[in-house]
Amino acid sequence: MSLTPTKAIPLGFQAPDFRLPDTVTGKDLSYPDIKGEKGTLVMFICNHCPYVKHVIRELVQLGNDYMPKGIGMAAISSNDVVNYPEDHPDKMKDLALALDFPFPYLYDEDQSVAKAYDAACTPDFDLFDNNGLCVYRGQLDDSRPSNGVEVSGRHMREALDLLLADKKIPEDQIPSVGCNIKWKE
Repeated sequence: MSLTPTKAIPLGFQAPDFRLPDTVTGKDLSYPDIKGEKGTLVMFICNHCPYVKHVIRELVQLGNDYMPKGIGMAAISSNDVVNYPEDHPDKMKDLALALDFPFPYLYDEDQSVAKAYDAACTPDFDLFDNNGLCVYRGQLDDSRPSNGVEVSGRHMREALDLLLADKKIPEDQIPSVGCNIKWKE
């Protein structure tokens, strides 16, 4: 496991489109399919990462809390499943069903979507406004698997609440950290 932060890139970029299979329904979904009326959160996660396991229930709660308010959400796994079989689409489906994901869990087999979004770690977050422009690329909260800080989703919830209130999200953002995306060789 290599501790990796979200890449610091300028905010305001347009959400890259994609077409990826939802591991639960088998349907291919695009960015317009998951886009919310008020904004969209794209999360790069995976099954095996301890940082994702640490926050996964809060991600589900975020979906339950914010999707009804007009925020679209999707989780994407881009990891190499040959070397990390726990991240295989069948196991992704099992996890999504076990935790009752309110959002689709998409599989990025060729890793092109992770590259298009400049994703580096799991979890890695991109929050877009209703025009598809990135307004937040920071951390969920200050909690880490071994630091004793309770998972709250505080930073992401603040960003989501500001977006819903049509207020500017501060550009000074703390990057997420987690396991590096497992790139194919």
